[in-house]
Amino acid sequence: MAPFGKRVFLAAVLITLFIEASDACPDHQPAVKICEFIYESAPFAASHASTILETKRGLLAAWFGGSREGAADVLIWSARKENAAWSKPTVLARGEQNGGDQLPTWNPVLFRSRSGLLTLFYKVGLNPKSWWGMIMTSQDEGLSWTMPRRLPEGILGPIKNKPIQLEDGTILAPSSTEDHGWHVDIESSADDGATWHSSGPLNSDGMLVIQPTLISHGDGKIQMLVRNRRREASEPQRIMQSWSFDRGRTWRSFTPSALPNPDSGIDAVSLHDGRAVLVFNDTSTSRSSLAVAISTDHGVSWTNALQLENEVGEEFSYPAIIEDSKGMIQITYTWKRRKIRHVTIDPHGL
Repeated sequence: MAPFGKRVFLAAVLITLFIEASDACPDHQPAVKICEFIYESAPFAASHASTILETKRGLLAAWFGGSREGAADVLIWSARKENAAWSKPTVLARGEQNGGDQLPTWNPVLFRSRSGLLTLFYKVGLNPKSWWGMIMTSQDEGLSWTMPRRLPEGILGPIKNKPIQLEDGTILAPSSTEDHGWHVDIESSADDGATWHSSGPLNSDGMLVIQPTLISHGDGKIQMLVRNRRREASEPQRIMQSWSFDRGRTWRSFTPSALPNPDSGIDAVSLHDGRAVLVFNDTSTSRSSLAVAISTDHGVSWTNALQLENEVGEEFSYPAIIEDSKGMIQITYTWKRRKIRHVTIDPHGL
């Protein structure tokens, strides 16, 4: 038997190897060009709900982080990737109220309009049933931001996923509410985000859907995919979908897609080559598996293209996805509620 000291050393080595293996990126796939954590250590224990944006200076990411989701110390954090390295996380927004009370912040969403204006949307409140929308803007690629201001009553901003901007300049923000059941709606702005109008609930009271993502398929055709919670065990646990054929002014009734959904956030993007890409938990039972699916027929059918994560008992969730100016796919997502992972994918490999 090995001496006690040697056994302790070997155990420490095995534990280290296990931790490193569990932290490792997924098995090599040719389409994956970069797989990394945005940070290795941070002044918060838990993180979630990331968002990503390309600026003229590089990538900008944001997420909420604190001791745990919903705690008063949860702030909006951000980091920039310039010269191939991510900066240290810094606080971008707080939930501080008049009088000094601190409320948790939630679900940041970064967006750049065609005018070049950068906008950070986020939520403040005790929980999703009582939160309200906040907004900050930047004219210098996110180096500085305006003071936060509250959005008008009845406007929450995009709840999890980025807005899209139509050919005529109209911005469509995918939103949802949870105060009186789960409802999705579209908030639109025709003046670069200065004022907003809500469509009102687009689903019936009996349908439990939130956190839409929008895919523009051209010629006024827009697809909405939404997170779904089934009411009965016999119902399919699927991503629900709706379609607009008039640039988001009216929407068809929701129907189940063929894509599974374990009551978890999703995100999608339309590529310049006409394909659509979706990041989602590709199981109806848990958030332990995260995959990328692709559609070549304008969102009618989807094929799993690659697996990002798959580890039983762990959580990989709330992805955000964009296509950058070089045509590369940039994805961020929650990694075990402890870190934010960033992945760069070459779409030619899908």
